[in-house]
Amino acid sequence: MNKKEPGNKPKKGKKVETGSQVTKEEEEEKEDREEELKKQLQAREKEAAENFDRLLRTQAEFENYKKRMEKERADTIKFCNENLIRDMLPIVDNLEMALKHGENSSPNNSKPLVEGVEMVLNQLMKSLEKFGVTSFSSVGEKFDPNRHEAMMQVESDEHEANSVVSEFQKGYFLKDRLLRPAKVTVTASRVKSTTENGNMANEDKTTTS
Repeated sequence: MNKKEPGNKPKKGKKVETGSQVTKEEEEEKEDREEELKKQLQAREKEAAENFDRLLRTQAEFENYKKRMEKERADTIKFCNENLIRDMLPIVDNLEMALKHGENSSPNNSKPLVEGVEMVLNQLMKSLEKFGVTSFSSVGEKFDPNRHEAMMQVESDEHEANSVVSEFQKGYFLKDRLLRPAKVTVTASRVKSTTENGNMANEDKTTTS
């Protein structure tokens, strides 16, 4: 009977860990790296969104700037003669006053002069109208500070308060822009007038007593 040699006897060894097995520390380290990458990705996404929003705002501001510059350029062309036309309005005023004075005068020899002034005035107004100049009436209208300049206040029982009752100087528009406000006389507020009269009466009583 053959004896088993001692070298052939199987030995009990320790269990060997393979490369596929990961320790707990390595797993935690991997999770930490993944979490850090997620945070970095979120930060990059937030930064990209902020940059995109900033780009949209910049584009909107640029478009508004372009529109504003185009409007300013259009207004410059549209109202390039504004100062010149405004300086011509006193000439219109003088011609109108001369025409009114001539019409009120009785001598017949002034008729040719009146007709000449009227012709010049009409030609001048037609020229101004070609540039968009128009006058506006004020008498009988409510006082509007946007196009009226009050020169005087009067009491009136025939008109509502803050109504224009007379006109010192005619107002004009240049297209859709006020070229010159009308200088007018406005009726005083009845409440204000009554209060002033009451105060004056009280002062008289005090003085008398």
